[in-house]
Amino acid sequence: MVRFELLLPLYYNDGRPIEKEKFLQTDEELVAQFGATSTDSVIVSGRWMYQSTLYEDKLIRVRVDVEDVPANWDFFRSYKETLKQRFEQEDIWITAYRIEVV
Repeated sequence: MVRFELLLPLYYNDGRPIEKEKFLQTDEELVAQFGATSTDSVIVSGRWMYQSTLYEDKLIRVRVDVEDVPANWDFFRSYKETLKQRFEQEDIWITAYRIEVV
């Protein structure tokens, strides 16, 4: 299996809070596609540079555990573009690593 972790920003780059509906929509889409998600209640803080501008983020982490097949990797590569538009971000950080469920 593979675990995909998505870091979703709580605020737009101009400081406005992101509407809760966008998080609900994202969760509903992922559950519809894969059957389950897990979301941390801890806020992740991040800082990153883009074109000489320092951005500071407050994020939530969403995890999705799926079969390690090319179709799932393709889904997340494509879905990243959807999330970048939805959350009005230069990038959305999605990481993946292989796991074993005991």
